[in-house]
Amino acid sequence: MSHTVTVGLDGSRESVAAAQWAAHEAQRRALPLRLVHVWEWEPTTQAPLMGPGTQRHWAERIPRETAYDLRIRFPELEITTEQIVGQPAAVLPVAAEEAELLVLGSRGLSGVAGFLVGSVAQATVATAERPVVLVRAGETEEDEHRPDTDGLPSAATPYRDVVLGLDTSRPSEALIEFAFDAAARRGAVLRVIHGWSLPPVYAYNPGAMDPMLNEDLAANEASTLTETLRAWREKFPGVEVIEQSTVGQAAQHLIEAASDACLVVVGRRTRHSAIGTHVGPVTHAVLHHSPAPVAVVPHD
Repeated sequence: MSHTVTVGLDGSRESVAAAQWAAHEAQRRALPLRLVHVWEWEPTTQAPLMGPGTQRHWAERIPRETAYDLRIRFPELEITTEQIVGQPAAVLPVAAEEAELLVLGSRGLSGVAGFLVGSVAQATVATAERPVVLVRAGETEEDEHRPDTDGLPSAATPYRDVVLGLDTSRPSEALIEFAFDAAARRGAVLRVIHGWSLPPVYAYNPGAMDPMLNEDLAANEASTLTETLRAWREKFPGVEVIEQSTVGQAAQHLIEAASDACLVVVGRRTRHSAIGTHVGPVTHAVLHHSPAPVAVVPHD
């Protein structure tokens, strides 16, 4: 199968929003859109007559009806559907292997609670070998764009920033390229955020802080960020880049920037060990609190 943009469907509001986002992304990449619904039969006492055949009949409506709606909105887009029997957390990472990226939904919560990333999405993000994008429920095309001159939502205005979280001590080419490419396809500004910490001694003895040393540290971190991005600026000359090297927790800076972003890009180091796979603390925090879609890019 040729590469696609693949979206995991379960019939929820968040998966419908993910499918809409994925359709736009497939158009941007000139790729087919693949709708995957993972069906797992579960016996139920509430509807004893609903056996596996009946359940599957109703489950087949999810990708079929979603595809019907998307074909109306995106008549030029090649859309395929697939229903796979199995456990979603096991099936979706495999489905992602043949995709440019996999798109899933996350349910929005109010207030400081942020966004609920379900167990299936968390397991998929932690194990998939391809980039995974999480889209919150209610996400619309207009949300990716800046408001118009009257402050109203619009899909005709420029895109909001693409935000990249970058660790300059171990920069990943796959992560950086994904972010630059995303910004280039949207004609968006790329805001690169690098959070760094003061030497540990300052935490134990604040009086030891040296203003001159702090300035030197800040200048060195900023210079390292600039040098890390130099070759990528040359490769993507049309992308406007804003570099933000800031002392403090990277997750907090990324979450703040996400409020005016169309996409936040973070990384996940692939680890094959006895303790299993997981996402790092920065990526975990961004996944749960970013109001914008989040792309998690696996890398060595």
